[in-house]
Amino acid sequence: MAAASPRDPESVPNAAGLLLNRFVASGLVTQKNLEIEVLTLEKDTADVVHPLFLAQKCHMLQNMNNHLEALLKEKRFLRQRLLKPICQENLPIEVVYHRYLVHLLELAVNFIEKLEANLETIRNIPHLDANLKTMSKALAKMDILVTETEELAENILKWREQQREVSSRVPKVLAKENALQKHAILMPPLPFDSKVHVQTINAK
Repeated sequence: MAAASPRDPESVPNAAGLLLNRFVASGLVTQKNLEIEVLTLEKDTADVVHPLFLAQKCHMLQNMNNHLEALLKEKRFLRQRLLKPICQENLPIEVVYHRYLVHLLELAVNFIEKLEANLETIRNIPHLDANLKTMSKALAKMDILVTETEELAENILKWREQQREVSSRVPKVLAKENALQKHAILMPPLPFDSKVHVQTINAK
């Protein structure tokens, strides 16, 4: 048997091999442990190095390569198609997607209707603190106005009560005045002579 050539890289043991041989010789690592480690490593790397998975990945890469080649062949047509507007053209849509398209159109219409309001909301976000302060001041003024309105309503109710009392007294006052007038008509004034006689007696 020919001796291993020192120039052959396979015949020269590496540092890891020497270390494993030393561990095996010293009994720290058994052959079974090494086999278990190798099997575990193969299991963990099976999706990378297994021929079946490699073949599937190669097939996917080949399909992608064919697709890119077709795009490169149609590059000029695709560029012209992208530069041309597609408005006022009918886009073919399969029947299975029609119900989803109806729902999509409803969402688009709803979005367009609320677009201006949403944009206005976004514009007002930087001024939100100032708007909140203004709203707080307006609420404080409103509270003051409500308090003043309640006080005014109470004063109006009191004034109405007073007016009712005055209205209830007016007929009594008028009745008294009418009675006094009737009494004055029934009792005629004293004649002039009696007044003179009274004055003469007072003079004496």
